[in-house]
Amino acid sequence: MSKGSLDAPVKPVQSYPYEVRSEDVVPLQVLSPEGEVVNSEKLPELSDDELKEIMYRMVYTRTWDDRAINLGRQGRLGFYAPVSGQEGTMVGSEFALNKDDFVCPGYRDMPQIVWHGLPLYQAFLYSRGHQHGGQIPEGVNVLMPQIIIGAQVLHAMGIAMGFKLKNEKRVAITYTGDGGSSEGDFYESLNYAGSFKLPVIYFVQNNGYAITTPYAKQTGAQSIAHKALAAGVRGVQVDGMDVLAVIAAVREAAEIAREGGGATLIEGLTYRFRPHSMSDDTSKYRTKEEEQEWSLKDPLVRFGKYLESKGLWTEDDTARVKEEAKAAVNEHIKKAEQTEKMTVAGLIDSMFENTPPHLEEQKADFQ
Repeated sequence: MSKGSLDAPVKPVQSYPYEVRSEDVVPLQVLSPEGEVVNSEKLPELSDDELKEIMYRMVYTRTWDDRAINLGRQGRLGFYAPVSGQEGTMVGSEFALNKDDFVCPGYRDMPQIVWHGLPLYQAFLYSRGHQHGGQIPEGVNVLMPQIIIGAQVLHAMGIAMGFKLKNEKRVAITYTGDGGSSEGDFYESLNYAGSFKLPVIYFVQNNGYAITTPYAKQTGAQSIAHKALAAGVRGVQVDGMDVLAVIAAVREAAEIAREGGGATLIEGLTYRFRPHSMSDDTSKYRTKEEEQEWSLKDPLVRFGKYLESKGLWTEDDTARVKEEAKAAVNEHIKKAEQTEKMTVAGLIDSMFENTPPHLEEQKADFQ
């Protein structure tokens, strides 16, 4: 019989080896909600300057988020997906990467690509629908946020295949939410990465809701991380409100990927403090009690307590970063607003190095 026949030997499924939640396994955690180290073995090696930089980025990101919401209400931004509450998964995961690694984001993942090198004013241009928002600077290894739910996971898979074929020790990371993990693209990409042992990290930010659909109705799987089993890749569940746990999980996944060990699916348990988008009303599907419970796990408060105990951070530092972030956002939104207005002719030219003759003819209609 052929190799793929029913007579071929089949390996029995052994006990589940992955670090995911079950009756006796809890998500990877390094810090308690009170900022105390509860897992010293997984505590990532970070200098004092690196620890302060992580806190700087999280405070900056939340301040930027506050300001972006106001800009949207003023009509100065287009679509914007709030991020407050998810700074641990966003800042932590990007911080664990190298700059030559590739980031493939969803629409809520603007912080990761900005911290990876995209100028903030271009993030604002993207939100405003301007073509130059997607003009990635040379050497910045990111794609623009994908609006189609889950499509970015296929892009990451392809980039990772390129790294493998070129024997480059680089990693692609892609992000989606708990809703995105139900898309066909997600399963196809995960299966392909498992088959070819690709250097890719799938980071699912499980913030409890796919717009209004609660996670309990999203899947019958014990966890999103369990979905790794069928694809033959590692599955890890991490406390996404703990930035140090996120860094530890992503660093380990990246190291395994670089050494040919294949992909990892990371499920980060997190929470968005604000609505899904500015047209959303969370009061229709979330309770005040639930929101209050998650607020006690705030990644900024948690990590801030840890740094304060080490004498590395104070309230004055937080106030200083907030002012720096506000000033930077004001500067970058002005730059975005002063960028030359889009034209049809300019859009056509931006699509090609040498514009085809038939499009040159069409451009004449818009001159």
